[in-house]
Amino acid sequence: MTVPTANWSYPTAVKFGPGRIRELADHCKAVGIKRPLLVTDKALASLPITAQALDVLDAAGLGRAVFSEVDPNPNEMNMEAGLKVYRAGGHDGVVCFGGGSALDLGKMIALMVDQTVSVWDLEDIGDWWTRANAATIAPIIAVPTTAGTGSEVGRAGVLTNSATHKKKIIFHPKLLPAVTICDPELTVGMPKFITAGTGMDALAHCLEAYSSPFYHPMSQGIALEGMRLVFENLPKVYANPNDLEARAHMMSAAAMGAVAFQKGLGAIHSLSHPVGAVYNTHHGTTNAVVMPMILDFNRHAIEDRIGKAAAYLGISGGFDGFRARVMDLRAELAIPANLTALGVEAARLDELTEMALEDPSCGGNPVEMTRENTRALYDACM
Repeated sequence: MTVPTANWSYPTAVKFGPGRIRELADHCKAVGIKRPLLVTDKALASLPITAQALDVLDAAGLGRAVFSEVDPNPNEMNMEAGLKVYRAGGHDGVVCFGGGSALDLGKMIALMVDQTVSVWDLEDIGDWWTRANAATIAPIIAVPTTAGTGSEVGRAGVLTNSATHKKKIIFHPKLLPAVTICDPELTVGMPKFITAGTGMDALAHCLEAYSSPFYHPMSQGIALEGMRLVFENLPKVYANPNDLEARAHMMSAAAMGAVAFQKGLGAIHSLSHPVGAVYNTHHGTTNAVVMPMILDFNRHAIEDRIGKAAAYLGISGGFDGFRARVMDLRAELAIPANLTALGVEAARLDELTEMALEDPSCGGNPVEMTRENTRALYDACM
């Protein structure tokens, strides 16, 4: 089978296929960007794939401006530094290039370049997004270099408040990138632990969307097929980073997970967000650590549904077979066994519990989360 190539318009224009990074300048021009700022993370800034993207922009007369002061869990100080560079350079659009951190921070820069409200006033609560001046939001091109977050097809970004150590989801419809380039060749050089963590993030998005009690049959179907792509292709790319076909399927699964979680997320994310904010752990890896414990926590509410998913996925044994497959995948990817292995301290579990209950993801969990059961769930994850 050959590596797929396609153009999609769901939920935005997606240019999918090997080598399509070469189209970057054309897409910038098409959406009116003449002086793009490429936002990436510190690790990616010096890598050949970033130089390749900058060469494409430079050759088309669009410059090669970069901002890379992006932390693994980006905060408002990273955003302010990026805004300073954006304004000083007279830029008129953002190319978000990298994993979830760079994609999210690039979106925040595009959003906040000329707002009169605080970024925290635009948290994903009710209609808070209407507080923003939509006319001043800069155009966004997204180029993911990992296969996990799905931020390249999303209308939000996650930003950590450096004072409170709380992750906040910032939402606006215009944060949906105008064009997304999904080039699986860009993911070939990912370190194995990033391949594992981002891939498990995609699985978490699909699993939680599928398990959410809300009604959204389109997302339900996308989530189910996304899980299939992860189970079949994540072990392949972990074992052989150069398997371009499997890399492509993982990029599809990542985008599908983000589309699917319009239906809702749950306890996996509400527990992992505080841990990431306090301990600076990798988001997808943290999701993978808590996943089996939360399957147990939700079992009585989702057992039949997971059984149907297992049948579709070719996994025997219903819920127990599905959980065993998750455990096997975690072992295969060298995922840490529990939160203790990630450095989480028992003394801070009460604090983390309060943060988890404030996280908007908990509202989509199939079992209602309370202070008592959430604290017990953290204990189970230690």
